[in-house]
Amino acid sequence: MATRTRLEHDAFGEVEVPADRLWGAQTQRSLQYFAIGVDRFHWTRPVIRALGLVKKAAALANEELGEIDAERARLITAAADAVIEGHLDAEFPLVVFQTGSGTQSNMNANEVIANRANQAVGAPLGAKRPVHPNDHVNLGQSSNDAFPAVMHIATVEVLAGRLLPAARALRETLVHKARAFDDVVMIGRTHLQDATPIALGQVIDGWVAQIDAGLDAVMQAREGLLELALGATAVGTGLNAHPKFGERAAARVAALTGHAFRPPRNLVAALAGHEAMALTSAALRLLAGALMKVANDVRLYASGPRAGIGELRIPENEPGSSIMPGKVNPTQAEALTMVAVQVYGNDGAVAFAASQGHFQLNVYKPVILHNVLESAELLADACASFDAHCALGLEPDHARIAAHVRESLMLVTALAPHIGYERAAAIARHAHERGATLREAAVSAGVSATDFDAWVVPERMARPQET
Repeated sequence: MATRTRLEHDAFGEVEVPADRLWGAQTQRSLQYFAIGVDRFHWTRPVIRALGLVKKAAALANEELGEIDAERARLITAAADAVIEGHLDAEFPLVVFQTGSGTQSNMNANEVIANRANQAVGAPLGAKRPVHPNDHVNLGQSSNDAFPAVMHIATVEVLAGRLLPAARALRETLVHKARAFDDVVMIGRTHLQDATPIALGQVIDGWVAQIDAGLDAVMQAREGLLELALGATAVGTGLNAHPKFGERAAARVAALTGHAFRPPRNLVAALAGHEAMALTSAALRLLAGALMKVANDVRLYASGPRAGIGELRIPENEPGSSIMPGKVNPTQAEALTMVAVQVYGNDGAVAFAASQGHFQLNVYKPVILHNVLESAELLADACASFDAHCALGLEPDHARIAAHVRESLMLVTALAPHIGYERAAAIARHAHERGATLREAAVSAGVSATDFDAWVVPERMARPQET
């Protein structure tokens, strides 16, 4: 059965639009001309919500400034609320790979909100009366400033609502584990070779510090995202917007979201470049690198468990092999590292796209937004999964750790201050070549057993400043 349509028009003429859809001519043209991939904005909900917030804030600001009457402002804000709350998500069908300014997504929002507003007073879809998508919903705006505002709002909300809570929860789990295992002394490793002793608590505390560095970077990058380009209009001059529109609209967004959004320091730069988004992407990559380190350490410490290092026990969540019965794999660590790899790739795309501002406009906005949001969402999901299904269940294998400490030749480092580096090295080589313990080799080289036991104390070696 043929789909019923209605005729809408734009500056290029008439367009057939599905009769029951709230979008209009420009959205329909985008569906026709940009059938590229299947990706909608990642994730769609934060972007649609941000579009609604921009349009609501704009209507309230324009009403306050006397640019729009109270009734139209009421109709627009009510329709924008439906967008913000997620009631109209199906009316936003566009993919990432569209115009580089995000014009079609901006017009998608204008059309949906205008049609919803007109529908509320009994006007037919496509009537554009009493609310016009361009003249009223888009009043004081251009896609060139509205879409960058959407980019910043969506990213700030995803960081605050998803990523930071998930990463901080994982961090707190690791803080607890560091305290719980503070007295477990294990052999350190550098260059993948045995090194001097370290406490497991110190190892995990190192992971926490690396995650903190990533979180600090994200928080610093977030500051630049609090600048909204609203009021810049087409090229940063503010043409066709009230002089106070940008300031009032940013204040409205701040009130609606609870985040301290403000006008940008330079309106031209806010359209032509996306340094704040590029910096945020780089910060997400830094956090991903820290999480990659944690995950790799966990799976190496848990390797084996009998023919590898086997010093950490990880939760046994699911069978690890379709052919080897009883096998358990470090799947949570693997998933987290794959997410980190994806974030690195996304950051490469963002960095290149952010470098492509020409004259007064960067036209890679949708792909920048898509990749930054994907990185933030994936990291949030991966942190939550790794926390719940791996980090919370981490436990040391005390016997295995103790055996490795006893067998390590690098305990000889504690002898060096007493007998000299060269003599200590000779003892270590002798022990290695003969398969002897370090204690046996030291005693055979003339070190008394009493002195060896007094000098070589792994617990003191792990905390030399406390002795």
